[in-house]
Amino acid sequence: MPEHSSNGGWDVVVTPWHLDEYIPAFPIPADATEVGRPILPSGPVSARMNVLHRVTADTVARAAKPLVLSGDCPTSRAAVAALQLRHDGLAVLWLDAHGDFNTPVISTSGYLGGMALAMLTGGTPGLFDDTLGLRPVPETSVVLADARDLDPAERDALAASRVRRIPADPAAITAALGELGPVPVYVHLDIDVIDGTQLPGARFPSGPGPSLAQIEDCLAAARADIVGAYLACAWLPEHAGDEASRQTVTRLAAALGATLTWDEPAGS
Repeated sequence: MPEHSSNGGWDVVVTPWHLDEYIPAFPIPADATEVGRPILPSGPVSARMNVLHRVTADTVARAAKPLVLSGDCPTSRAAVAALQLRHDGLAVLWLDAHGDFNTPVISTSGYLGGMALAMLTGGTPGLFDDTLGLRPVPETSVVLADARDLDPAERDALAASRVRRIPADPAAITAALGELGPVPVYVHLDIDVIDGTQLPGARFPSGPGPSLAQIEDCLAAARADIVGAYLACAWLPEHAGDEASRQTVTRLAAALGATLTWDEPAGS
C-alpha cells in the first residue's frame, strides 16, 4: 500500500465481509487494497470475527488516511484500533439509522452488528479478546447522528450514556464537532442512514430518513476534521455489487473527497 495515495489523500481499504460471512459480489474499487482472507477458526462467530478484525487492523494501520469499505459495522473496531496507533484523543462521528448500542446483556436478538458502537465505547467486555489493543472511546467523544430506529433497551442505554445525539444535519454536525474541539475524527457511516426508498436491496432498511444528498452534505461538513472514514455498505449479498449500490458508495466517497473508480461495469 502506498504511504499516501493521490486519491484526495485517501487510501481505500476494502473488507468484503458481513460478520464472518464473505461477500463474493462486494464491489472492489480499482485502486483499493483488499484485506486478505484469513483462515477462520471453527467456533463462535465472535472468535471468527476477531481473526478477521486483526488482519483488517494490520491493513488499515498501513494506510496514511484510510477510507474503509466494509459489509458490516463491527469491523469498525479494527479501523479505530489502527487509527489509535497514530492519533490520540480520537473522536467518533457515527451516522446510522440504528444506534448500534446494544450489548449482549440487553440485545433481544444477539445480533453482533447491533453492538458495533457499544464495542468501541467498552460496552461489550469479554466479547472479543484484546489482541487489537483497542482503547475504549469515551462516550463524551462520540457523536451519534440520526439513530431513528432503536430497540427499547438500547434507547434507554443511550439516554443513560454520555453519547451526544444529533440529527443527521450538516449544521448539527458542525456544531457538535466544534464543541469537541480540535480533535482527530473518525467518521463511520452505515448506508441505512439514508432514506429507505433510495436504498434498494439494503439489509436493514429503516424507512423514511435523510436523503442521499443530505448525507453527502453531512460528510462534507465534517471533512476538515476527519483522519479516517468507514462506509458500512450493508446491502444484501446479491445486491452488494448492483449499479445503484456502487453509485451510492461512489457518491458518499466523493463527499469525503475520494474518487472511486471501477474496473468493470456494474453487473458484469
